[in-house]
Amino acid sequence: MGLFILRRVGVMLLTAFCLTFVVFFMTNLYPNLEKLAKTEGNFRMSDEAVTSYLTKTGYLEPLPVKYGQWLGVLPGFVHTDEDGKRSGQCYDQAQVVGGGALDENREVARFCGVMQGNWGFSTVFKESVNTILAKRLSLTGKLALAAFGVMIPLALVLGILAGMREGSRTDRSLSTFAIATSATPEYVSGVIFIAVLASGAGWKIFKGSATSAMDDATFANFTLPVMTIALYGVGYIARMTRASMAEVMTAQYIRTARLKGVSFNKIVLKHALRNALIAPFTVIMLQFPYLLTGVVITETLFNYKGFGWVLVQAASNNDIDLLLGCSVVAVFVVLVTQLISDIGYVFLNPRIRIS
Repeated sequence: MGLFILRRVGVMLLTAFCLTFVVFFMTNLYPNLEKLAKTEGNFRMSDEAVTSYLTKTGYLEPLPVKYGQWLGVLPGFVHTDEDGKRSGQCYDQAQVVGGGALDENREVARFCGVMQGNWGFSTVFKESVNTILAKRLSLTGKLALAAFGVMIPLALVLGILAGMREGSRTDRSLSTFAIATSATPEYVSGVIFIAVLASGAGWKIFKGSATSAMDDATFANFTLPVMTIALYGVGYIARMTRASMAEVMTAQYIRTARLKGVSFNKIVLKHALRNALIAPFTVIMLQFPYLLTGVVITETLFNYKGFGWVLVQAASNNDIDLLLGCSVVAVFVVLVTQLISDIGYVFLNPRIRIS
């Protein structure tokens, strides 16, 4: 088991390295850097002024060097002007942490990248990326936890009820509902919920704003975004649970238990349920990265300023450091949840442990 985890961790680190390098390469293409320079300076900047700005800030360094500096495995970029004043990656980071101008004689760390906990500075929000992500991830975590608490129990109940009696009227009804919900994207269900349940043209049951739920979540202002996220995931997990349950109910040991006279409820709860939940467990674990990165539409639609909203703002405004920070968080969550899923699957399925 230990060797299995080590292999998975090794693959996970290699994957993280490759994915972050691809994102770093895409965000550091020259058109993006030129747009950044003109945003920070003047949109009428000449090509010479753009080149001068990018040279002073280290953006024209070779790509492998920039990536190593961003990771923190290479010394941070340092620029010395004509007066002998130094600036650069580590100097800017130290100024952000210190909250003001630096003493020229002050020692500054040579390494100041992601591995040292320094994720850069947002050109849009004028804050450190660490501060922004910590705040926005907590808001998205609150929304995802509420959606998860609704989605998983409801999906498992629907899937188990449909799979217990395959082909019955209950199975057909619940399967139709599951297909309909999984086929309805968030930007459709969210708009429908707003039009029917929150606007003047509808019933206006939910009068609160999702933006106010950032500080004080109530039933009125938090229900619609939770329903929008949960509804899409319910159908997918329910269908997987239903297929797994239907397969288990036709297994030989279930037929043997029926021939022995074991009650149907006992067969389901004691024999079928655990084996039927092995496949849905993997699907449930994969919902964690979806709840983190898939809330982009929902948070934008309801103006709930969490991680998804920040990701849209970073991409729209060419905020390179913030966009890179969001990509690191997304990659980390996806890979960690897959690792937990693999480990949990091994524990749930004895055949894998034996092999």
